[in-house]
Amino acid sequence: MASMRDIKRRKGSIQSTQQITKAMKLVSTVKLQRAKQNAEKSGNYFHCMYDTVSSILKRTKNLDHKYLKSGEAGKKAVIVITSNRGLAGGYNSNVVKLITRGELAEEDLAVYAIGKKGKEALQRQYEIKADYSDVIEEPAYVDAMAICKEVLAAFSKGEISEIYLAYTGFKNTVVHVPTLLKLLPVEINGEEAPEGSGENAQDGRAPMNFEPEDEEALNLLIPKYITSLIYGGMIEAVASENGARMQAMDSATSNAEEMIDHLTLMYNRARQGSITQELTEIIAGANAIS
Repeated sequence: MASMRDIKRRKGSIQSTQQITKAMKLVSTVKLQRAKQNAEKSGNYFHCMYDTVSSILKRTKNLDHKYLKSGEAGKKAVIVITSNRGLAGGYNSNVVKLITRGELAEEDLAVYAIGKKGKEALQRQYEIKADYSDVIEEPAYVDAMAICKEVLAAFSKGEISEIYLAYTGFKNTVVHVPTLLKLLPVEINGEEAPEGSGENAQDGRAPMNFEPEDEEALNLLIPKYITSLIYGGMIEAVASENGARMQAMDSATSNAEEMIDHLTLMYNRARQGSITQELTEIIAGANAIS
């Protein structure tokens, strides 16, 4: 059994750690409130943009555009959004698992890292094409625009053939969903034919007319689409990070409290045993004298 001094030292160490976890929980709670508001404000636009543009591109037929053609030789680009700090439970590791345990081949992958933790975890296996870790501290639309510009430039040159976004979707304070979205090219799957008759109805696609011309419209639409999704992903990732860290620190604080209670009980038992032993020795000594 550990000595009273060892138990007291261990208890003091855990109490110090508990104070840190309490403080981190409070900080994360405050940050979460602001990040949650931003995520809720941008969430509808973020998801609507993805659904709308995906629907448009799925229904676009016979267009020869640089953003709609998938290259055969280029690598697959994944924009991976994680955090710059740990102590957030499984937040970072869950995003990394989307890449390492997914269907994307290691040799065909180029990573655009947003967040140091994702970069550090993936750089041992994958090529880190670019590092934008600083932008996740205070996500801004202009930062998403710069990332979009670089990724689309590589896509246009044929250096990359597909673009994915890996991030953690924010549902609520306790539910965060690791998500892998394919941004370009949009996969055209079979869809139910709309009501009506004619070639377009049988084809399963509504006619799509562009104003101005299709190439000019897509040159404006697709960069905005990619930028909006990257920005929305960063906003939701920040909210998810703070929610995950708040939960992790709350659990750590509760665990520390349980350990302190256990050590207090051990200390009291050791103290009681020590007192009992001293009394026994005094009584034995008194009996020996008498």
